[in-house]
Amino acid sequence: MWFSPSTVPAFDLPAPANSMFPVGLALAGALTCLAGVVSFRRAGTTVNPMKPDSASSLVVSGIYRFTRNPVYLGFLVMLLAWAAALSNVLALVWLPAFVLYVNRFQILPEERVLASRFAHDYAEYSSRVRRWL
Repeated sequence: MWFSPSTVPAFDLPAPANSMFPVGLALAGALTCLAGVVSFRRAGTTVNPMKPDSASSLVVSGIYRFTRNPVYLGFLVMLLAWAAALSNVLALVWLPAFVLYVNRFQILPEERVLASRFAHDYAEYSSRVRRWL
């Protein structure tokens, strides 16, 4: 995203980079991530996405009532804030790339582990709470 404005400067967005909009988005993204981590800590389970098999409980409270992946959602919102701060349409192209990558290489493997560890509970949870929003 950093190189997008220098690559295609003609695609500037109308919002100025110094507006408070990107700051608000970044704050919302950071708070979303923090809410996910706090819920994990309260449940006494791992936050480490590289070790989903060490999850000791299925977290379904707090922000996890609204999204199954608040940390990744928060990262996406922070990337959107960065794209807005860069004020460049090309920077927005990286957002779907992030979603595709995280879905394929992080979320799907985590979901397989959670489905095997928490079978019925995870199936019921995933049927009522969406992956992103």
